[in-house]
Amino acid sequence: MLRRVYFALVTLIIVAIAGWFALKRSDIPYPALETVYMTEASNFITLEDGLKLHYRDEGNPDGQAVVLVHGFSASTQTWDPLISELKDEYRLISIDLPSHGLSRAPYKPETTGMPVFEKSFGEFVDRLGIEDFVLAGSSMGGDLAWRYARDNPSKLDGLILIGAAGWAISEEDAGDQSLVFKLLENPFARRILRDIDTSSLMESGLEASFSNPEFVTDEMVDRYISLSRAPGHRAGMMALLAEERSPATYTQLADLRTPTLVLHGDEDNLVPVSSGRKFAEALPNAQLVVYEETGHLPHEERVTEVSAHFKAFINELGQDPSQDVSAALAAGLQP
Repeated sequence: MLRRVYFALVTLIIVAIAGWFALKRSDIPYPALETVYMTEASNFITLEDGLKLHYRDEGNPDGQAVVLVHGFSASTQTWDPLISELKDEYRLISIDLPSHGLSRAPYKPETTGMPVFEKSFGEFVDRLGIEDFVLAGSSMGGDLAWRYARDNPSKLDGLILIGAAGWAISEEDAGDQSLVFKLLENPFARRILRDIDTSSLMESGLEASFSNPEFVTDEMVDRYISLSRAPGHRAGMMALLAEERSPATYTQLADLRTPTLVLHGDEDNLVPVSSGRKFAEALPNAQLVVYEETGHLPHEERVTEVSAHFKAFINELGQDPSQDVSAALAAGLQP
């Protein structure tokens, strides 16, 4: 009996290992990815520490500068719908963070994590000479945005937080996460999933990011998977999932008086709407907009409404930067 159990276990291990090798996927070289995903607006900048960041600079060069920062596992492409709506009025600068998109930042422990993101982002905007800009961040990019605003309030005209991360999330607020997010909470599962084909898991994770899963297309899934396979990106993203960040608190946000627009979906399964409400309560000059029947990515799922709120908010800043932002959201713009 023991011999049979032993051979059964050995067989299962062999099958598991064979399955892992069958599903294993190699890196995709940067030049191959650039052929597909670069645009006419694409540029690269090499920072002092050697990180080569990809960014796009497009829209109206004479308009208000708006810097857009994506969330975890996303890229500059997440902003495409919004850029199409805003490009005639504003200068729109979107960036691929290290371990994301087309940024050439092969993973090392010192090339990822929120402190690295803050440092790299600060050098990026300084090198481009961007001053008095509006900073908009989605999810993890929102986490970066409020931290940057807290540390550099004089550089910003305004701050826009979209499904922004940063607050500690209780189990009660966490909601029903999809299988992929539950798996990624486990270090062993992260190590197994890092190098294999995760297309089906990626698709389910993206569908969980929208209230309407029909927004998720084959092209979107392919893009997320392909860009994650840039050299070092998968290891970098897995390291981000294991990172312990200091959460936002009312105390550290109390002195941040930058006019702020907080946008959140009421059906956000990744960052609960309670987080958006906390940002609106903690920031002295903030206005909250909650979109009904909307998930984690309002700038893709509710682009018409979000672009209207962007325009109202930014245009009001141009008239009177000290004014409370609630006036910018009047006149029937509330969804």
